[in-house]
Amino acid sequence: MLVGRPGCHLCDEMRAVVLAVAGPLGLPLQEVDVADDPELERRYIFEIPVLMRDGHELARHRVDEATLRALLEPGPA
Repeated sequence: MLVGRPGCHLCDEMRAVVLAVAGPLGLPLQEVDVADDPELERRYIFEIPVLMRDGHELARHRVDEATLRALLEPGPA
């Protein structure tokens, strides 16, 4: 889940990285406008974009493709 807002250039940059990495892996991208969720707005109003997966924060502000690939790799079984 990408928490951001329309018109946010950092959000646009993170979206592009996420689509480049997660898209080929078949992972969907859910986007949430921080203003649409009072709890997310309270927590992240000055911290967007925030990338989350399964309720856990993966990155704030910026993430590069190599870092995101490492974050999305499955751990040892």
